[in-house]
Amino acid sequence: MGADGSKNRKRLRDAQEDETLSSGWRGFLSSMGLSMPASLCRLAPPTLRFGRQRMLQGKAPEIPEHVLRLAGIGPDKLRSEWSLPGFISMFLPEFPHRTVPGHQHFQVLGYIAKGSFGPILKVKDKTKQKTYAVKVTPKTEILRHGVLEQSKEEVIVQRQVHHPFVHDLQDCWQTQRHLYIMCDYCSTGDLYTYWQMIGQFTEETARVFAAELGCALGFLHDFGIIHRDVKMENILLTDNGHLRLADFGLSRRLERGGRAFTICGTIQYMAPEVLSGGPYNHAADWWSLGILLFSLVNGKFPVSPEPDHCSMLWKVRGFPYEMPLSFSSPFALLITELLCKTPCRRLRTLDRFKRQTFFHGTTFDLTLLQRQPVEVILELRERPDRAAKARRGLTLSLQPLKGFEYDALLSPPATPDQQLDAYTYPAAPLPGPALPLLPAQGKGPRKEVFV
Repeated sequence: MGADGSKNRKRLRDAQEDETLSSGWRGFLSSMGLSMPASLCRLAPPTLRFGRQRMLQGKAPEIPEHVLRLAGIGPDKLRSEWSLPGFISMFLPEFPHRTVPGHQHFQVLGYIAKGSFGPILKVKDKTKQKTYAVKVTPKTEILRHGVLEQSKEEVIVQRQVHHPFVHDLQDCWQTQRHLYIMCDYCSTGDLYTYWQMIGQFTEETARVFAAELGCALGFLHDFGIIHRDVKMENILLTDNGHLRLADFGLSRRLERGGRAFTICGTIQYMAPEVLSGGPYNHAADWWSLGILLFSLVNGKFPVSPEPDHCSMLWKVRGFPYEMPLSFSSPFALLITELLCKTPCRRLRTLDRFKRQTFFHGTTFDLTLLQRQPVEVILELRERPDRAAKARRGLTLSLQPLKGFEYDALLSPPATPDQQLDAYTYPAAPLPGPALPLLPAQGKGPRKEVFV
């Protein structure tokens, strides 16, 4: 009798647990706008039930306490992970859950740019009297393009790095429908805008940019971080004309000796090993730096873009990368070392970069590098055509603001920002490597991302 009673009690507990599990599944799917019959939930194999231990009464999930407080739920009352809506819990813990700040705290001053999946806004914090750039991304776009983990990686990486030549992350959070990433606002703009205005830079100016960007890449690589989208548009400029490497949307962490295989980046800057689908590592960033420096001084890219990465790979592999006669010997040697098609022989460390003849007499001290303003940037900044060059032919309207939950957050937006500071060309996640690029808006290089 004792054994039978024990078995009955065990069966009763199992039935209750199954009911808890199926109820949890139905709640999660409901939060995603889906439904599933209870009978199917009960038939789900144990591996699809997320494990009994995470769903049972009294087993608190790994959700930050402040999120639980915002939801009005104490850990002792939490029955399962589905107590928070699925659209919130799946972005935790990288994006803390908050209500949208009211207009008494923030004010939208205008648009900065159109990001890959949503607008980038110029926002004023009334309390601190500071201006920031806030990237607003609908969660539906993140999920539709399958870049959930990459969106988390972006803020994980930026939280880890603080460097004078890297764009700082100030804050990030989520609401029910959107992700917010807030960074410092760089009113001077991006390097691509000034390159368009001047046509080409002198080697002396390029030397300053090269030293600063080399320091930034060396710092990131020491942390195991590969940027994967080094280009002029992702280099913002300070009031004194010094650079800040921005946009970590494609970055990732690589362990020592690790390799990546995703074909991503901006096609004219992509190293041959990236175009071929890998394996590749941090050396790919140094190739992109070589393309950038070549273009800054030459006035045009060494290789024109192709409509897809296969054609681009064929062209890059066959191109001799001969140095223009206008390049000095030290600069030509530096570019040759950076644009070596064999990654293991390429210039790919900051120490080797510093020893190049081109940098003789140049300091790599971070403080001294920033001491002297970049005069050519300050002169170009005052030209009346800068705003038009920054837009690159793009017409911005206020229409995207409608329907977003930050309508209530911020006081009514002003007219589009007259001094656009950056433009991120839409990344087009494509299902296969043979598909063509989507047309880019504006006149800049195009980006392709294969997920």
